[in-house]
Amino acid sequence: MLEIKTFVFGPFETNCYVLSDDNGHILLVDPACAYEWEQQELMAYISNHQSSNTSHQLSLIATHGHLDHLWGAKWASETWQTPVLMHPDDIPMAQAMQQQYDLFGIRTRPKPFDIQPLNPKSSILNHQFSIINTPGHTPGSVCLYWPDDKVLLSGDTLFRMGYGRTDLPGGNSLQLIDSLEKLFTLPSDVRVYPGHGDFTTIGAEKR
Repeated sequence: MLEIKTFVFGPFETNCYVLSDDNGHILLVDPACAYEWEQQELMAYISNHQSSNTSHQLSLIATHGHLDHLWGAKWASETWQTPVLMHPDDIPMAQAMQQQYDLFGIRTRPKPFDIQPLNPKSSILNHQFSIINTPGHTPGSVCLYWPDDKVLLSGDTLFRMGYGRTDLPGGNSLQLIDSLEKLFTLPSDVRVYPGHGDFTTIGAEKR
């Protein structure tokens, strides 16, 4: 049984997800915790969850390389001693985070963190879990799909009554349309957990 905990973090109100299964594996998706109190809240939840399981394995994935999904990436990577996994096409964007800070007028300097390519054949991807490449919002945007649980983490590709913007560097409207059409082939009752805002379903967004 897949358990999903949602946190809303950072100045852009980004959804950060903690997923766990019966085997005690924890997957942290989009470490958006920008402030120390947010990091403490996330740490407390994961620590309490880990204490009730014999396995303490944790993996860390970013759905794409935008700054608001990575505010807490360095902290999370160092705290749990694991790299941030990301589609290879978005790694250059995340490594050049200063450009994003400059674009939004953020005057602090971002600190680099450990990034590794997200490999669909990685050991964290069991039979329940698949990656759907959905470029458009960014070149390396991905969605995470659990078909048995009918759960989709859509990042900033698909929102409730909306979809990702394409006017930022690396955005591509035609690619986004293709990605949305790909998602709309999923069953209508799949629950969609987006990068911002409330959850929805594939069926509701197809209408």
